[in-house]
Amino acid sequence: MKHKVATTINGRGRQDEVEARLLLVHYIRDVAGLTGTHVGCDTSQCGACTVIIDGKAVKSCTMFAVQAEGRQIMTIEGLADGDKLHPIQQAFWDEHGLQCGYCTPGFIMAAKYLLDTNPTPTEDEIRKGLEGNLCRCTGYVNIIKAVKTASQVMSGGAKPAEMPVATPASGS
Repeated sequence: MKHKVATTINGRGRQDEVEARLLLVHYIRDVAGLTGTHVGCDTSQCGACTVIIDGKAVKSCTMFAVQAEGRQIMTIEGLADGDKLHPIQQAFWDEHGLQCGYCTPGFIMAAKYLLDTNPTPTEDEIRKGLEGNLCRCTGYVNIIKAVKTASQVMSGGAKPAEMPVATPASGS
């Protein structure tokens, strides 16, 4: 049996009919077509599927799409302003806060929530704020540097060089 779900993703309203058991991460990827949110572990351990729901960081594999009824969802695709990267995205680029990039959308969304709630976190606060996200490629040093840089930029500090938004060829 299908259920109607009306939500707003990245500022755009949507109405869809979905199976009651459809996870939000699969709704975002397969129904809404926003493939930047990744499925990494299927056990809510890695954080690759992190999105912002009503202002809070949520692992989208931990809730059903029908639970998003009436909610505001922001995915990694909603951060950039046209062809200008969000300061957190820019900082990850500038500070080499990624390698393979699979975990990066989740880290960026977790960092957004952290910086929205604590604009000038200490290194320990950054580590605590990102502890629900795993990276299998890096040693986290550059991820921490990226969040520090984004914090400085977003709180009025020096602005790093801007890079254009990259458009993935495959979309996944």
